[in-house]
Amino acid sequence: MYALYKKEIASFFSSLMGYLTIVVFLILTGLSLWVFHSNFNILDFGYANMDGLFMISPFLYLFLIPAITMRMLAEERRTGTIELLLTKPLSEMGIIWPKFLAGVTLVFFSLLPTLVYYITVYLLSDPVGNIDSGSIIGSYIGLILLGASFVAVGLFASSLSNNLIVAFIVAALLCATCYIGFESIYNMNILGRAGLWIRSLGISEHYVSLSRGVIDTRDVVYFFSVIVLFLLLTRAVLQSRKWQK
Repeated sequence: MYALYKKEIASFFSSLMGYLTIVVFLILTGLSLWVFHSNFNILDFGYANMDGLFMISPFLYLFLIPAITMRMLAEERRTGTIELLLTKPLSEMGIIWPKFLAGVTLVFFSLLPTLVYYITVYLLSDPVGNIDSGSIIGSYIGLILLGASFVAVGLFASSLSNNLIVAFIVAALLCATCYIGFESIYNMNILGRAGLWIRSLGISEHYVSLSRGVIDTRDVVYFFSVIVLFLLLTRAVLQSRKWQK
C-alpha cells in the first residue's frame, strides 16, 4: 500500500497536474483576498478575518479536486493496469486507500501556503493578534474534511469510466450535488419541515458549522460517513469488475 501511495504522489508531482492544481488554487484565492475589489477582499472589508478564503475554497475545489482524481482509476482502466493491480495480493481497499490518501495529501499541500494569509492578517490586525484563531482553525479542519470528501467522491467517479473527461464531469456534478444540492432544495421551501432534514444531508451545512470554530462530533462523524460511503461504493465497482471477469 505504501508503495502505491508513493507512486501516486510521485505521479502528481512528476507532471504538471499536481503543481498546476496548487498554483491555480493559490492564485485565485490570493487575487480574491488581496487584489480584486469584492466582499472577499480582506483589505476592503476592514475586519481581521479570513472568511473569504473559506467561502471561496469549496467552490474552487468543486473543479480542482475532480481534476486531480479523474485519472486515479480511470487511467488505470484505460491502460489496463487495473487488472494487474487486482491480480496482486492486494484487496480492493488496498488499492483505494493509497489513492485516497494521496489525493488528501495534495489537498493538504494546497492549503499549507495559505497560512501566509493567516500570518499577514494576524500582523495587520489592530491590535496585533486581534483575530479569531479558533474560528480559523475550525474552518481549516472543515476545509480539509470537505476536500477529503470530494476526493472520495472523485475516486468513485473515476472508477466508473475509463474516459478522463467523463470521470471529471461526473465527479464535479456529484461534488456540487453533495455541497450545494441539498441546500438548494431547502431554499426552495417546498418540503416544509422535511426541508431541514434534507439540508442536514448536505456538506455545506456541516462545513459552515465547523467554520464557527466549534468542533462538533456530529459534523466530524458526518464527513467521515460521506468518505466511507463513497470509498465503499468505489470498492463495489472494483469488485464488480472481478465478478465480470
